[in-house]
Amino acid sequence: MAASDLQVTEAIEAARAWASDDPDPQTRAELEAVIEAAGSGDTAATQDLLDRMSGLLQFGTAGLRGALGGGPNRMNRSVVIRAAAGLTAYLKKSVSEPFVVIGFDARINSDVFARDTAAVVLGAGGRASVLSRPLPTPVLAYAVRHLGADAGVMVTASHNPPQDNGYKVYLGDGSQIVSPSDVDIAAEISRIERTRDVPLADDGWETLDDEVFESYLRHVIDVVSPDTPRDLVVVHTALHGVGSETVARAFEAAGYAAPLPVPSQAQPDPLFPTVPFPNPEEPGAMDAALDLAEQTEPDVVIANDPDADRCAVAVPGPGGWRMLRGDEVGVLLGAHLIDRGVPADAVFANSIVSSRMLATVCRAAGIAHEETLTGFKWISRVAGLRYGYEEALGYCVDPAQVRDKDGVSAALVVAEIAASLKAAGRSISERLDELAVEHGVHATDSFSVRVEDLALLDQIMARLRAQPLSTVAGVEISRVDDLAAGDGGLPPTEGLRYFLADHSRVIVRPSGTEPKLKVYLEVIEPVGDGDLAGARSRAAERVATIRSDLEVATAL
Repeated sequence: MAASDLQVTEAIEAARAWASDDPDPQTRAELEAVIEAAGSGDTAATQDLLDRMSGLLQFGTAGLRGALGGGPNRMNRSVVIRAAAGLTAYLKKSVSEPFVVIGFDARINSDVFARDTAAVVLGAGGRASVLSRPLPTPVLAYAVRHLGADAGVMVTASHNPPQDNGYKVYLGDGSQIVSPSDVDIAAEISRIERTRDVPLADDGWETLDDEVFESYLRHVIDVVSPDTPRDLVVVHTALHGVGSETVARAFEAAGYAAPLPVPSQAQPDPLFPTVPFPNPEEPGAMDAALDLAEQTEPDVVIANDPDADRCAVAVPGPGGWRMLRGDEVGVLLGAHLIDRGVPADAVFANSIVSSRMLATVCRAAGIAHEETLTGFKWISRVAGLRYGYEEALGYCVDPAQVRDKDGVSAALVVAEIAASLKAAGRSISERLDELAVEHGVHATDSFSVRVEDLALLDQIMARLRAQPLSTVAGVEISRVDDLAAGDGGLPPTEGLRYFLADHSRVIVRPSGTEPKLKVYLEVIEPVGDGDLAGARSRAAERVATIRSDLEVATAL
């Protein structure tokens, strides 16, 4: 028998065993239909089956995230029950009766996965509380510390497409898990042979009322000063997620007018009907909000991703509305917090793939700054953190309350900045210009190489190591950090970082949540004699040239 035939036969047998153990009749029937089609020789069904049975959906520092469906390599009740059992077993090694608080967004089956998690925790002798309704991820992150939980679970796939869902885990300090916790939890999950062996409580968990949500709102408004201007018109989109009510309530509680919602995107909808990819960074995602802005002429446009932990900003300009890059918002927020005043022992931080401009601003102000690996699981753990951000629209402006990115509190601080500038007859664009003149133009860009086969990412990285670059865009590479070896003083992670002789920087790394290679570029161009336009033009040209070379170097 050919190896491929044997592989299919083994996959069909494994799929039948999985289906018989699946507690969800819908995904069980779905998998059985794929098994039948594959058994009859359907090529597409065979490939689908092989993918579904290629292994248990991997649990890592991002928790779980994947497409909904039947089989171990999909998000479904069986996978979630096993994950919850592994998490609870991990917690019970240090706490006899672990307390887990659980939140969920409005994606397909998020509420089901939340209830299953609670049932597993109780079945293992723990305590569980479930948030009252679909709410933003920052509310769950807040709830972990507010309630004194040993862990928190947020069922969300953030800004992924509608066919996905996910499972994000926080520990009792309110931060997302990092290694070795992820490895230890994954080891507990791997010990579970059958879902039916996991004890499930029929009921008994606590369904929380809105006290946690109301407490979050009372605290989140503290991120803005009470004596700053409040005259501001904002257009807001939740991108069919759960952010509309929370943002509106927070703005009104802080003394601002409620933002003008984008009607077609204001209510939660797990199908995300108006956007192909509900991420504010993706082309087309902001079109409806910018169309409304053209009609209503607000001062600023603010967007959240579907679970409202990210915040995007658009501002008016001579050529129409312009989306700010995550790095622009990051330095804008950081500079504002410094100007407003921070303790002498405050520490600011950003991820290694974010711009180095915040570090420059901090250095000029005498504020400590640290660089971390990508992700708020690392940023939030910086000792003494007062502010942290990453270029993918994630901002932590109040780590004392939420040790994670929070798109609601970030939106409030953006509003404070915009309203204060408006009262002074100035704009966000002008403030960014001032920062560039003072600290130099930090021009950034990024691109991704998407793959179907994750092994291709390993091949690209191996090629870059075996055939190292010596120059980029005609400029000598002065230093290379192999991040996998811990170069640069950070915990080991897959990636390469190049510093060019002209202080430009390139980082190449596989994405932690999607099947793609990400390439981040930055050049620094001083502004001489106040010629900001000239400096920006030179910087843009340098970035474009570097990007061209890296597109060739990382091509499949």
